[in-house]
Amino acid sequence: MFFTKRVFSMLVTLWIIVTLTFLIMHSIPGDPFSTDAKALPEDVLQNMREKYNLDKPLPVQYILYMKNLLLLDFGPSIQSNRDVNTIISNGFVPSAILGLQSLILAIVVGIALGIIAALHHNRFLDFFSMCIAIIGISVPSFILAPLFIKYIAVEWGLLPVASWGTWQHTILPTVALAVGPVAIIARFVRVSMIEVLNQNYIRTAEAKGLPDFKVIWRHGLRNGLIPVMTFIGPLFASLITGTFVIEKIFAIPGIGRYFVDSIFNRDYTVILGTTIFYSIILIITLFLIDLSYRFIDPRIKIASRED
Repeated sequence: MFFTKRVFSMLVTLWIIVTLTFLIMHSIPGDPFSTDAKALPEDVLQNMREKYNLDKPLPVQYILYMKNLLLLDFGPSIQSNRDVNTIISNGFVPSAILGLQSLILAIVVGIALGIIAALHHNRFLDFFSMCIAIIGISVPSFILAPLFIKYIAVEWGLLPVASWGTWQHTILPTVALAVGPVAIIARFVRVSMIEVLNQNYIRTAEAKGLPDFKVIWRHGLRNGLIPVMTFIGPLFASLITGTFVIEKIFAIPGIGRYFVDSIFNRDYTVILGTTIFYSIILIITLFLIDLSYRFIDPRIKIASRED
């Protein structure tokens, strides 16, 4: 019953996102050919609008698009005439590689900093870890990225400047993407772990003589990760589908670049395709995060059965 309700709610959510995106996109004055209206004859513009069904009433366009969407066909790009499915599949690979690397780095470093800060609460390591976190939150990735390029890549020559090819090309954009999430995860873990470590069952485990590692790992961190998991879900979806600023700065051919270009070009099919693709990943990720709660904390599973 739980899965049936969730799948139904996911489909309804996706339908609402598609519908709102479709309506908002078409509510903007003009069409993808407005910028070329002076350069192209009217009969050519009319033929192009007919090709992409833009000459039809909006309800008809919506029905035709939803019909193709049920067949998992996003249609051709209006600007380049490339298949949107191909654009997404080609751009997703670099974005996914970069996103997974930055996510793993953010989780590992963020949890480590948070645990260190919680175990040394109100001491030097706590203040030092939180200073790093504050700097990470305060300095955005689009500021860090040019600094990395200027000093690490250009002046010191340690890594490639930009582009996409070997694993060395992914290091600088990965770190630039991960700095902000590291800071947020560290603060989440710190607050949660401080609360968990003051619970009675932690004191009982310590009184039984359990090693500190087991107390922290098996009893403290497992319960302290629940607030972090809530943040990791949307973070995973945003990183894996591409962060257009970083992709632009480092000249990475990811999906984020196509999304930004499609907005400027009013490329309706690419806008809808990338938005739907991002929404699907986000919805599925949030669903998996909900399932992970049941493994992290068995009490959530018992409560759901009783309900």
